[in-house]
Amino acid sequence: MRAARLIKMVLLLQSRPSMTAAELARELEVSERTVTRDAQALSEAGVPVYADRGRAGGYRLIGGYRTRLTGLARGEAEALFLSGVPGALREMGLEDTASAARLKVSAALLPSLSDAPRTAAQRFHLDAPAWFSEPPVPELLPAVADAVWDDRPILARYRRGPGNTDVERTLEPYGLVLKAGVWYLCARVPEHSGPGPFRVYRVDRFTSVQVSGHQGPGERFTRDAGFDLPAFWEERAEQFARSILCAEVVVRLSGEGARRLPYTVDPVSARDALSAGGEPDGHGRVTVTLAVESTEVAHTQLAALGPEAEVLAPPELRARFARDAQRLGALYSASP
Repeated sequence: MRAARLIKMVLLLQSRPSMTAAELARELEVSERTVTRDAQALSEAGVPVYADRGRAGGYRLIGGYRTRLTGLARGEAEALFLSGVPGALREMGLEDTASAARLKVSAALLPSLSDAPRTAAQRFHLDAPAWFSEPPVPELLPAVADAVWDDRPILARYRRGPGNTDVERTLEPYGLVLKAGVWYLCARVPEHSGPGPFRVYRVDRFTSVQVSGHQGPGERFTRDAGFDLPAFWEERAEQFARSILCAEVVVRLSGEGARRLPYTVDPVSARDALSAGGEPDGHGRVTVTLAVESTEVAHTQLAALGPEAEVLAPPELRARFARDAQRLGALYSASP
């Protein structure tokens, strides 16, 4: 434990001109007294750590010292590719691994490039969850992530269907997807006759997860080399979107309404409707047939377009918008 901390301390000092005891203590998650003892231990071991005294003092490496302890472990290299999604790393329990990888990369850079990681982080950041929502982190996510990294089957119990019935399945976890703050597992269900189908599970519906070999040696499954997680997710996401769009409405849109439609309803549905729509009429409006989840959902979504959309069918939805228009007219015809 201490050896890993000493290495991290050297890498921190190598990647920056100097650091105060307080800064090192915060990065290493120890006390300033421990930092002082660690610096002394490094100095006794031949690492040229120099302590500047005074209010503006701190610790630095002298003589252009460069450690060769910069080789990335496999887990660190893999985690490095996720370093732009700090929230996801933290939720999967990979924050420390990614931090070690970033330090090693920083330590290996030429002095003229030493500020590259910091300048990039200050310019680009990915915030995955949707606005105005704080989805809870699934308690079993780290265990699932470990199984995904290590290609180990899991025995999982999860809540399925409207009745939240508990079901138990053996799964081969291929990949995790974070969509609008919700974690999904893409997994293959093994069958006696051979490889089974790929399916998608919400991680927050797992009630228990047992990882093969979690406490020691265990079996690993052989991944399908042709499996492409981004392509699989894109296909399944589109299939899901189409599966819930089981009703239709006919809408006449202005040019502005057509432009805003993909931001108001399901993008796949909007794309299909607009591509199949005819030419604009004499008033510049185009009539489209739009797939929706229900007329209730369509009412909420299309209301956001205001006068840029006119519902033509079904009659009950058109009548509802007509009543809305009458109420709005009454509200705005009188002085406030």
